[in-house]
Amino acid sequence: MSRPRRVVVLDYGSGNVHSAAKALERAGAEVELTADRAAALEADGLLVPGVGAFDAVVSQLKAVRGDEIIDRRLAGGRHVLGICVGMQVLFERGVERGTQTEGLGEWPGTVAELPAEVLPHMGWNTVQPDEGSVLFDGIADERFYFVHSFAAQEWTLDVMPPFPKPRLTWAEHGGRFLAAVENGPLSATQFHPEKSADAGIRLLSNWLRSLE
Repeated sequence: MSRPRRVVVLDYGSGNVHSAAKALERAGAEVELTADRAAALEADGLLVPGVGAFDAVVSQLKAVRGDEIIDRRLAGGRHVLGICVGMQVLFERGVERGTQTEGLGEWPGTVAELPAEVLPHMGWNTVQPDEGSVLFDGIADERFYFVHSFAAQEWTLDVMPPFPKPRLTWAEHGGRFLAAVENGPLSATQFHPEKSADAGIRLLSNWLRSLE
């Protein structure tokens, strides 16, 4: 039997870190909640949570050099999972209430307000994963828990062979938006796996298996 995967949940001042850590433990991981650079670089997986405003999350991440940690891990092919605003900040920029903030730039594109009559988009919703998705293996028909008003609504990154094509998962609320991305060692979900009951735990288990 393989050993449990060691995952660091990056503790940089954003909320919801404890529920993310507990969900990962339920999924079978050994979890450390820390902003320690060495621990974050050496772990099998790094989870980057995020709640609140795009600009605040970017500032808090950069204050603990989280942007450098993510970059270093990805350069070495080491896995990172972003959740909610932790997904949004991976894009080039975010626009919230007229303010544009530079993101971490791991993916091209802009995070903007959803074109929906009712915001935030809060509650359970279905998703449409790409064929061959690792995260949604066995749970493509499940519902997941969202709470957000902003999202990436298009994907513009062209990936050429030999790099694998990113697997994109879409959802709808007033229009189509990215519910999840799997792009080599970098994955992210707009919804909250830790609030998505058994389906969320299974998604985290799928991610942990991908770390082997």
